[in-house]
Amino acid sequence: MADSTFADPDVTTFARLDGLGLQVVGQFLEPDRAILECRVVDPDQRCRRCGGFGRSRDTTLRRLAHEPLGWRPTLLLVTVRRYRCDGCGHVWRQDTSRAAEPRAKLSRGALRWALEGIVCQHLTVARVAEGLGVSWNTANSAVLAEGRRVLIDDPRRFDGVKVIGVDEHVWRHTRRGDRYVTVIIDLTPVRAGTGPARLLDMIEGRSRQVFKQWLTDRDETWRQQVDVVAMDGFTGFKTATAEELPDAVAVMDPLREISRNGSYAQPRIMLSADLGLLRGDPFRLSEFA
Repeated sequence: MADSTFADPDVTTFARLDGLGLQVVGQFLEPDRAILECRVVDPDQRCRRCGGFGRSRDTTLRRLAHEPLGWRPTLLLVTVRRYRCDGCGHVWRQDTSRAAEPRAKLSRGALRWALEGIVCQHLTVARVAEGLGVSWNTANSAVLAEGRRVLIDDPRRFDGVKVIGVDEHVWRHTRRGDRYVTVIIDLTPVRAGTGPARLLDMIEGRSRQVFKQWLTDRDETWRQQVDVVAMDGFTGFKTATAEELPDAVAVMDPLREISRNGSYAQPRIMLSADLGLLRGDPFRLSEFA
């Protein structure tokens, strides 16, 4: 601290709004919430239709929930200018895509905070919604959309995958709809000893066709590089693997087999897991057929 260089107080930087293209011009603080009045930094006067210049016509307000400051819900009250083109008469609003998605209720900073809170800090959706000052449905829908954009829609998550695990999970406890989802994880870092497993995908349903279709959707180069598939004793997963990954080795999930067969299978499985799966020489499903 003795060698620190201090700058002038700046609410925009403190609230991490400079990266969202916003500038704080006012604040309203209450014990249970904070409201930051903002303006869009970029003028955005170029007409989107003819390329001409427009002049400011009026303004409108956009409300965005932002990441809480001191666990106090923070609302951004963004003044957005509306322009009219002098040439063609086209009317448009300032671009606020840096701050939030179109028609979104949460800023990009709020989405980042919510996703990190759920994934890294293990917060519940209810706790995240409380921190943002929004409803549970609003927080849940936004987090699911952002998680899909950041995690699921990122094609790079399939890079370097050589060992995958597949299992079913009961996620719906109602009479309607499919109760199961098929979970696919990347076990390559576990075998290599470089880190923990990571989630690749979750697909609704549990059947040979569900897993087979997921494998079919991957390109041929990716399928050829997968050499091990870990699974439980469900024959549908094994059949899909044999059909779509004929060169891959199907191995038994040790924890699942222990829970099914009890102490009889435990010594063999733990020995095979220690000497085989973690070393890259897994035991095959046929051993337990």
